[in-house]
Amino acid sequence: MLKLSSSQADFEARLQALLAFETAQDPAVDTAVAAICADVKARGDAAVVEYTNRFDRMAVASMAELTLSRDELKSAHDRLPEHVRAALTAAAERVRRYHEKQLAHSWSYEDEDGTLLGQQVTALDRVGIYVPGGKASYPSSVLMNALPAKVAGVGEIIMVVPTPNGERNDLVLAAAYIAGVDKVFTCGGAQAVAALAYGTETVPQVDKITGPGNAWVAAAKRRVFGVVGIDMVAGPSEILVICDGNTDPDWIAMDLFSQAEHDEIAQAILLCPSAEYIARVEASIEKLLPAMPRRAIIEASLRNRGALIQVRDLEEACAISNYIAPEHLELSVEHAERYLPQLKHAGAIFMGRFTSESLGDYCAGPNHVLPTSRTARFASPLGVYDFQKRSSLIRVSHAGAQKLGQIASILAHGEGLTAHARAAELRLDTPSAS
Repeated sequence: MLKLSSSQADFEARLQALLAFETAQDPAVDTAVAAICADVKARGDAAVVEYTNRFDRMAVASMAELTLSRDELKSAHDRLPEHVRAALTAAAERVRRYHEKQLAHSWSYEDEDGTLLGQQVTALDRVGIYVPGGKASYPSSVLMNALPAKVAGVGEIIMVVPTPNGERNDLVLAAAYIAGVDKVFTCGGAQAVAALAYGTETVPQVDKITGPGNAWVAAAKRRVFGVVGIDMVAGPSEILVICDGNTDPDWIAMDLFSQAEHDEIAQAILLCPSAEYIARVEASIEKLLPAMPRRAIIEASLRNRGALIQVRDLEEACAISNYIAPEHLELSVEHAERYLPQLKHAGAIFMGRFTSESLGDYCAGPNHVLPTSRTARFASPLGVYDFQKRSSLIRVSHAGAQKLGQIASILAHGEGLTAHARAAELRLDTPSAS
């Protein structure tokens, strides 16, 4: 783990090196993904089955064996212990309630001459959600992707989830049942993304694909964008903690672990003005790490992309945070809201010492699908607005055509587009002689 001070000697260069993953793409992965996507587009179900057998160590003969019905989802739900079902339901209700606040509505207004202008908001017809299923299973990702789509009014939700060695996770399937997913296919990787994008004999083509995945999934989403919409190309998990030095160091160490345990290339950074407190956090890391079940992953993550950074003050911490634009930003300080005006770029901001990032991952309410790899500079969390689209409404009155026609005519002639100009001029009471 890097320990940087505020000497500024080579701070920016070292920080850029720490964030270097933002532009990293593996050409070999891109090439392999391109071939898989083309094959699925050409051969449909047969290609999906072939790649799923190869990559997920399965031996299925057809897509029928990779298809789950709502009844099977309900059975998985019913098999869960009562306290687990209750927790999953409580999380779903909180996520649903939060996203209902995001629901956009159609609107319109009329000019003085009777011209109507407005916006019509409609939901997407069908979306595909990708749920990871490799190193860990993520029922929370099911809720975070499916529930905003449901709130938006999406007509059909198709879920794909890999099941390596044919092992299905009841918690993931139960989450799909609670969230109202319509169809589930137990396949993943680039072949699942391609199937959703192009459609196969069994998998219906969707309008948009959302949800995180590994480098192969990210490359496939990037490749099919334009054929379908996507939410974002997600990178490794990230957390940045700004602490004033007064939070229990064990809490901060565990918060750093909470993202480091996702992946060896996940990122965990602490910014604090106190060198003494940073040393205490480092001691907590050494004390707590041996007991972590995913110790090897956490160690690799902290070694490769972790940092404990001493800053001059909390204002400098905010400035550095804006540059990093983290996926998750914890403000573990007194009066956290005071610093919000200084923070422009973050996927989600967790305020106060009791607000661990993990609560946002599961049950706080806001979405946990967040922009990574510095894309929070221009991107936002997944939400209802990702499953709605807007159509402009224009109804020009007779009087409005007289005023707007003159304006359009002048501008169209200025662009050399005569037909545009004439279409407006023909509706004038006194047509232009041009």
